[in-house]
Amino acid sequence: MSKQLTRIAACVAAAAALQAAPALAQDAYLIGVSGAMTGPVAGGYAPIVESMKAYLDHVNAQGGVNGKRVEIVIQDDQAQPSRAATNAKKLVAQDRVVLLVNTSLSSTYAPMVAESKRAGVPLFFAGGVCPPETYPPADPLQFCSTAYSANLDSEAALGFIKSSSSSPVRIAFAGMAIPLVRTGIEHAEKVAASLGMKTVGTQYSPPPAPDYTPFATKIKDADPNWVFSWSPWVSQVRTFEALRRLGWDGPYVTWAHLNAEEELARIKDGRFYVIGTNAFLEDNLPVHAEMRAVAHRAGLKYPTSYLTEGYVAGMVLEAALKKVSWPPTPQKVAAAMSNLKVDLRGLRGGPLEWTKDNHFRTAQYYRVWRWDPAQNRIVRVQDWKAIQAKR
Repeated sequence: MSKQLTRIAACVAAAAALQAAPALAQDAYLIGVSGAMTGPVAGGYAPIVESMKAYLDHVNAQGGVNGKRVEIVIQDDQAQPSRAATNAKKLVAQDRVVLLVNTSLSSTYAPMVAESKRAGVPLFFAGGVCPPETYPPADPLQFCSTAYSANLDSEAALGFIKSSSSSPVRIAFAGMAIPLVRTGIEHAEKVAASLGMKTVGTQYSPPPAPDYTPFATKIKDADPNWVFSWSPWVSQVRTFEALRRLGWDGPYVTWAHLNAEEELARIKDGRFYVIGTNAFLEDNLPVHAEMRAVAHRAGLKYPTSYLTEGYVAGMVLEAALKKVSWPPTPQKVAAAMSNLKVDLRGLRGGPLEWTKDNHFRTAQYYRVWRWDPAQNRIVRVQDWKAIQAKR
């Protein structure tokens, strides 16, 4: 074949490929994700995206949803609002996704919410804290499966502290200086007052801080007998470790992020408590064996304990898309998500249920764990306790 014919053949092949790409997308449920895949907080978000994708690839290998594949377009926002805005516009305008997914810091929410509203495309929060707009009365386009909640987590954690204390509680709060963390801590301060606790100090660190000692010093100087931190893991654990280096030995309660099970075993401190809503691998459920197998096939390098949040998101997406008739539209997807009940197979204390007015869930179930030095293992301090999800 001459060089000219070779070039012509290459051009024809390229044109065919370009024509085939839209056709493939049109024959699949297309979902767009903006997540913190790289950058300083990627460790708490990238595993969620990868696990969600691995679960949906597993679904595709079994025939897909309603006989169609689920395709995910992933964009990295590095937890930067400007990148999230660019990603959302691209996913909606160019990729024409029927659903947007945010897996990033709360500082990226506003631009994605704005694009979701402008385009009429539902926005699913899977990994970042659930925004207030997903609670009753819910915004019709915003949904959330993430395990934690700005308000309910505080209520559950402070209820645990109250029930665990035989003397008056002097509590300090610690968090990262980002919007929804401030919302959560402010609510925690109100809950503490309602329970008769005295707040002795609140410290916010930048995202992330190079040195947490100054913030820990102010907390220690306030002389609390409990500390509650609700924040990204890096802020929670480094504040705790700084407090221990300064000689403060009181009980510290914090949120059980993806790496909590692994971190409890690393830290080995009997007064470091984590509260959360995802079952630990110690339960050894059948779904945990499935998670390991799916992660192995996908070649994921994260510990299995990091994958629950993404696996739950994948299960929720599968259940919602099963209710969407072909061809899918953003309007059909939003309608399906507004009336949904998903059996999470023990990964949480109960099912995830969304209604027309509640896009968070009807009930949230909490457990508390710590490291037991005597037994040299993680133990449950409190088993599943339900809190009804209200505004």
